Amino acid sequence: MERSFPMAFVDRVNRMGLKNVKAEHLEIDKVQQGEPCGFDVIIDRISQDVPFYRAVLKNAASTGTAVINNPFWWSADEKFFNNALAVKIGVPVPKTVLLPSHDKPTDTQDSSFSNLRFPLSWDQIFSHIGFPAYMKPHAGGGWKSVYKLRDPADFFEKFKETGQLVMMLQEEIVFQEYFRCYCLGRKYVRIMEYEPRNPHHLRYVVNRGPASEKLLKTVHDYVLKLNEALGYDFNTVEFAVRDGVPYAIDFCNPAPDADVNSVGQENFEWVVEHAARMAVERAEAHQPGKDNLTWGTYVADGVANFLKSNKK
Repeated sequence: MERSFPMAFVDRVNRMGLKNVKAEHLEIDKVQQGEPCGFDVIIDRISQDVPFYRAVLKNAASTGTAVINNPFWWSADEKFFNNALAVKIGVPVPKTVLLPSHDKPTDTQDSSFSNLRFPLSWDQIFSHIGFPAYMKPHAGGGWKSVYKLRDPADFFEKFKETGQLVMMLQEEIVFQEYFRCYCLGRKYVRIMEYEPRNPHHLRYVVNRGPASEKLLKTVHDYVLKLNEALGYDFNTVEFAVRDGVPYAIDFCNPAPDADVNSVGQENFEWVVEHAARMAVERAEAHQPGKDNLTWGTYVADGVANFLKSNKK
């Protein structure tokens, strides 16, 4: 359980000495529908694991609290959609296909899958993705149920282990460089060299030469582009660089690791400082009783187009 970031964040905001902004840990003893929670801004670091908290935050958002990240979008979002959106906005991603769950979902029967052709076009899928490949859940994170696959036989053997999980099969990007990037407030970006094959506590210890300014600029722009589209105010984006092209590997991390023991002191200091800045900015911009959530351009543009069409 992460403890270093929340404590440091609260302390950093309060040490700013602002007259009208104070930070504290949220404590809940009752939740009444439609009742304000008393906070202008809440930073969510736990609702992915505790559904009760997600419901609490949606209630708070409905009464005007700026919840970071938007709990409605977080509930709707998943990694396969992220990849599809990245393709749409021009950010390179690995070739990826969606797979139905190996086992039938609970309370379904054969007739529930009348729209799904069996067997799938496995030869075409494997030809498109290639091997080695990675198989991972289409939603979720934390490196849970992630498999590296050697060939089709290995795929079918591992696929049986996934049960009712909806999976996606993704090409392997054999990378020369790898970056993990914090993005806060859809404007503050920190690009960190990262080695995902190292033990967890050594992943930010990298001994590669410095990356080119052109590559770093491209990575920086892609980070902002993705988070503008998704509407995340606190997120990480990972890039694997193959032949000079940064491929977005993982960018649905609305409660990213920010523990000092894994990210290191320098990165920890940056994320605490910029999270504090972002939270204060949101508190000062807060409009009581209004919708203070962040909505990405994917949703905002859809709403704008709907309203425009209804005026005709």
